[in-house]
Amino acid sequence: MTSDAEGDPPRPTSMRERIVRTASELIRTKGVSGTSLREVVAAAGAPRGSLQHYFPDGKEQLVTEALLWAAAYAAGRVARAVDRLDPPTPSSLFTAMVDQWRTQFRSAGYAAGCPLVATTADTVAINANLRATVSRAFDGWHSAVASALIELGVPAARSDSLALLMLSTLEGAIVLARARHDIDPLDVAAAELAPLLDAAARPRRRRTTTDHQATD
Repeated sequence: MTSDAEGDPPRPTSMRERIVRTASELIRTKGVSGTSLREVVAAAGAPRGSLQHYFPDGKEQLVTEALLWAAAYAAGRVARAVDRLDPPTPSSLFTAMVDQWRTQFRSAGYAAGCPLVATTADTVAINANLRATVSRAFDGWHSAVASALIELGVPAARSDSLALLMLSTLEGAIVLARARHDIDPLDVAAAELAPLLDAAARPRRRRTTTDHQATD
């Protein structure tokens, strides 16, 4: 969720952002309970006392910001992907989302997954605040996908439900791929969902000679 086909996210512009991003990356692999504040500081190369300075409310504040950062990055990546799609179809958008994970698993292995899923499995049953944060983070990502589908010709009335289907299918495929150490679940998800997604898009109308004359 936090890597990009064009490379890693831009370098953090501040120590605070570096800490947030580092926390997100560690949660992807170790979950919330397995990620210590000391480990975040060390991995971020942050000075002692920086956590208290930037996150006075402690670990929960840091985790909250890390999850929202990851979701915002994923939403931004969806918007950027739409501009590069060839062809610009709902299925090609889903394929681009899947390809991110294909690339990661092939290059870096299967240790890291989605930080939202890791947090859901780890803490939401016992922490209402983090449950609300995960829900909010998913909502932002879902909204970005739904908007992209509308841009790709899907009627607004179906965009929300199809976006939810895409995210649910993607997250399930990621979990299965990690469990099996095999990208086949991602391949199957992209192949099987493609016809349904494209069938929902309105055909793009070609301009005719009459159209051109009308604009002259």
